[in-house]
Amino acid sequence: MRNRKIRGLIILVVLLVTAYYFLPMVVPNLPSFWTTKRLKLGLDLQGGSQIQLEVDTSKLPENEKEDAIKTAYEIIRNRIDQFGVAEPLIQRVANQNRIIIQLPGLKDPTRAKNLIGQTAMLEFKLVASSEQMQQTYEAMDKFLQENFENYDYLEEFTDIEETEEVVDVLETDVDSTDTSYDNAMIFTDLTTSHDGYPLKIDYNYISILKKLLKDPQFIQHIPTGLQIALGKEDKNDPYAARDIYILHKRAEIGGSSLDHAFTKIGQGYTAKDKGPYILLEFKKTGAKKFKNITAQNIGERLSIMLDNIVFIAPSIESRIPNGQARITGNFTIEECQDLVIVLNAGSLPAPVSIVEERTVGPTLGSDSIKAGVLAAIIGLLIVILFMVIYYGLSGLFADIAVIVNVTFIIAVMTMLEGTLTMPGIAGMILTIGMAVDANVIIFERIRENMALGKTVRSAVDSGFSRALVTILDANITTLITALVLYQFGTGPIKGFAVTLSIGIVGSMFASIVLVKAIFDGVITNAAKDKLSI
Repeated sequence: MRNRKIRGLIILVVLLVTAYYFLPMVVPNLPSFWTTKRLKLGLDLQGGSQIQLEVDTSKLPENEKEDAIKTAYEIIRNRIDQFGVAEPLIQRVANQNRIIIQLPGLKDPTRAKNLIGQTAMLEFKLVASSEQMQQTYEAMDKFLQENFENYDYLEEFTDIEETEEVVDVLETDVDSTDTSYDNAMIFTDLTTSHDGYPLKIDYNYISILKKLLKDPQFIQHIPTGLQIALGKEDKNDPYAARDIYILHKRAEIGGSSLDHAFTKIGQGYTAKDKGPYILLEFKKTGAKKFKNITAQNIGERLSIMLDNIVFIAPSIESRIPNGQARITGNFTIEECQDLVIVLNAGSLPAPVSIVEERTVGPTLGSDSIKAGVLAAIIGLLIVILFMVIYYGLSGLFADIAVIVNVTFIIAVMTMLEGTLTMPGIAGMILTIGMAVDANVIIFERIRENMALGKTVRSAVDSGFSRALVTILDANITTLITALVLYQFGTGPIKGFAVTLSIGIVGSMFASIVLVKAIFDGVITNAAKDKLSI
């Protein structure tokens, strides 16, 4: 009696948990205490993005290329895992330097592409002095004056009008046009905004500056030890002018000194101290180095750069001994989170580029769902009809177990926040066919016992006990196979293995525990002398 009560309690708990996670799929407007979790669908069912990346290893030694691809794969996987996409697929194309990423249900693929492609090169560099900035401007103006013929796209910044010289018609010379760029301050005009602010470039000219900064001749004439860098784009006004920085080329601290990055929310009274920001914590050696740098450069400005873009360049007001730094600048929460993910995951060992991008639309996903659901329903109906026709009332009990098993699979996947894919639906359909195997074995044992003249109660008890070992052997071996598939498989194979594993566990519970309880409650406890089987 005690065993039956424990069994009944277990069945009640399982059915309640199953109902708790399954009902939201079919019943709208449930009470507020019900779970808000929903079954997630894979890329093939709900659509999403597929991105194929290529790791550029052309500048690496031959013996480092393979390691660079493997490292890039791990870093990208870490970034995507932290990004929060449900069940992403990340796999390397065999024997190639390409990586395929599938992001089901992603509504903002641009954000994901930016996150994946960042090299995450974090650097702290001192801002040049006023004299060094002036020297840089004079050098760049002079270089562009002397080499203007190579930079015709800078003509609007010459600020020199063409003048015509009129000569005597009796002379051999004809009318000529004299154009001089000796006094043109081309670089100064380019990097001065329309509002008159130097070291600030208008949005329309940013592409021109980027083109210059990629020109080897231009870079070569920047004063030794210095570099020119762009400031961060203002997300609130992407067309606003951006800051220009003249920096020392040597980095004081690099990303290798970083221990961890965090997203924080400022609660200060000034605009500078409000809103999301990134808190950087250095390793022990990095913290010591940061303390020395800030102590030796009080009053100077220290820029924080990520992938050659200056995010902030505050003045050093005092020595910073705690090994922490902040990156601020009108961030959104999402921007902060993405940068933190990139910083914590580490830098890519080589640049990556997107060579192919596909979008799977919801129509294809809808068609796949309909086809899969239709197949599952047809398979379920065939099994139900067969069991009722062949085993009568006992077959109906087995059908109840099959339905409970299907809902159990969906509920468990919802509870574990798993993702259902087309191979997963295939695993579910296979489980439906397998779900009645255990009951077929049990029912055949019961029939044999009844043919020997045993009572209904004795035949049922003996049938379940004799079939138990066979059922456990068959299901456990299948479960082991499913777990191996999950461990060593990728993508669709894992989806199939997940639903198959859950289905096997649910099938054993429903066929052995639930059906036995139904027999005990409806037949044997009612002292039946006949059994429809």
